[in-house]
Amino acid sequence: MKTRKPLFRYADGRVPNTLAMTYALLGYIAGLALLFPANGWLNALGTLLLGHAMIIAAYLIHEFAHGTIFSVPKHNQWAGNACSWLAGSCYADFQDLRKKHMRHHVDRADVITFDSKAFLKARPLWFQKLVVALEWAYVPAVELIMHGYVIVLPFVTRNEKHRARRDKVAQIMLIRALLFGLLGWFSLKALVLYAVAWMLMVTVLRFADAYQHTYDAFAVLEDGQVPENKQRDRAYEQVNTFSNVVSARWPSLNLLLLNFPYHNAHHEKPVAPWYRLPALHAELYGSAYNQVIPMRDLLGSFHRYRLRRVLDDDYGSVGEGPQKADGFYGAVGVSFLTAV
Repeated sequence: MKTRKPLFRYADGRVPNTLAMTYALLGYIAGLALLFPANGWLNALGTLLLGHAMIIAAYLIHEFAHGTIFSVPKHNQWAGNACSWLAGSCYADFQDLRKKHMRHHVDRADVITFDSKAFLKARPLWFQKLVVALEWAYVPAVELIMHGYVIVLPFVTRNEKHRARRDKVAQIMLIRALLFGLLGWFSLKALVLYAVAWMLMVTVLRFADAYQHTYDAFAVLEDGQVPENKQRDRAYEQVNTFSNVVSARWPSLNLLLLNFPYHNAHHEKPVAPWYRLPALHAELYGSAYNQVIPMRDLLGSFHRYRLRRVLDDDYGSVGEGPQKADGFYGAVGVSFLTAV
């Protein structure tokens, strides 16, 4: 007789995972509801709550991709697709998102099929200046281009695998257009604030993503290989990975990003669920680890190099000491929410 698998992959994951998923869903609903009242304070609270619920949904997608929540892969896929609707990444197939992210771990590189920098350099100067101007104003223009490319890809590519998704993507576009149209009909203010909340999510994710690696970035075909021009072993992985914690003093604050900042521990043991990462980090690295960079030390670099990142392939470098992150320029366009 076949033994039925438990719902959750790990027995200790039932409570934390249920809480995280419940927060993402209820936070999304409550945040959306708070966009409507004629009260600026409630609107601001709703925008922040909605944006944060989307952030948690996005990081749950990452957990589902690693299969750390449910014991049955299909359940992780279903839940990943559901969270993709909350985070706005539903135009890409969950398995494509997963495959791209797994390559990041296996190849120990930022593997992309759409090179945003090459794309921008090939565009007219006025378009480049527009993107740079938007980035100067903290509008995540590069990420918007990446998400836009995911949407149009099935309609412009000759790749049969992607072309086969045209009907599905068109249906998703229609459904979301109707939903956003309905939202705007009820309240144009709510529609604008929803967009602000989504941009807040994108900005938080891009800030976290920007400073977790000094990997090489490679634009290759979907099944293309990364050049074997250096030894990308586990030692290389750890040296080029950084734990950009929300706070080293108050570890619980990292729950705001579902412990994603404990990135060295995650790369050392990718199947470790999010709620175990603080303990795993402490076990592996202790309290004094050069790869830990508190986010407060990265805010200056995020601001200072926000235009350089748009067209420069160099992520910069990390030294030692209190100002070790001053030369860390960061990455752009490497979100796990875009399967390109």
